[in-house]
Amino acid sequence: MKKILTIFLCASLLCTGCGSSSKASKSEIMGGDGGAVVGAGISTPGGKDTKKTTKAKSTKKTSKTKETKSTKSTTESRDTKKSTTTRTSSGYSVSDIMEQKAADMAEIDGVKVETLTDDKGYKAIKVTFDSGILFESGSYTLNEAAKASLSEFVEEMRDLPETNITVYGHTDNTGSAAANERVSLQRAKSVSDYLKSLGIGAHRIVHEGKSFREPIADNSTAAGRRLNRRVEVFVFANARMIQQSR
Repeated sequence: MKKILTIFLCASLLCTGCGSSSKASKSEIMGGDGGAVVGAGISTPGGKDTKKTTKAKSTKKTSKTKETKSTKSTTESRDTKKSTTTRTSSGYSVSDIMEQKAADMAEIDGVKVETLTDDKGYKAIKVTFDSGILFESGSYTLNEAAKASLSEFVEEMRDLPETNITVYGHTDNTGSAAANERVSLQRAKSVSDYLKSLGIGAHRIVHEGKSFREPIADNSTAAGRRLNRRVEVFVFANARMIQQSR
C-alpha cells in the first residue's frame, strides 16, 4: 500500500513539473511574440516621428529655397527696373527731341515747320519763312513782323543749344540770275545776322543764297512765285547732341 502511494505521489509530482514546464515554455513564446509586437509598436511610431521630422526639415529647406529664389527674382526685377529707368532718364533720342521741338515751333506765326532726315540719318527741323512776311518787296531788310517771328524762333532754340543752323535764301525767276543770286544771299544773311544778334552763336550758323535754282512751285504764276520767294532755316543735331542721345 505504501509503495502504491509512493508511486502515485511521484507520478503526481512528475505531472506537475511537466505542466509548469509547459506553462513556462508557452510564456516564453508569448513573451517573445509580445516583445516583438511592442518593439514594433515603439519602432513604428518612432519611424513615423522620424519621417515626420525629416519631412518637416525638408519642407523648411524647400521653403527657404523658394524664399531665396523669390528674393533673388525680386532683386533682379528691381535691378532691371532701375536700369530701365536710368536709361530712360539719361536722354531722349535725336528724333524725339526734334519731333517735339518741331511741334513747338509750329506755333510761331507765319512759318511752316517740317521734320526731315539729314545726310547722317538723323532727324532735323526745317522752318520756312515766307519772304513776303520777312521783307518788303525788293528789299533784304527785315520788317518788324519778321523780327517778331525770328525772336520766337530763337526762344524755341534755347532748348536746343547742341544744334547747328543753316539759312537758305530763295527767289523766284523774275529778273537776271545774277540779281537773284545776290538778293537770295543778302536775305539769307539778314536772317542769319539777326539770329546771331539774339544770342545764337556765330559758330553755329551758316547761310547761303540759292537764287531760283530750287523752286517749290510754278514760277509762271503769281501764286507760285510768291511761294518760291522764301527763307528756309534748317536745324541739325551737332556731334555732341548725337553722342549724348545714344
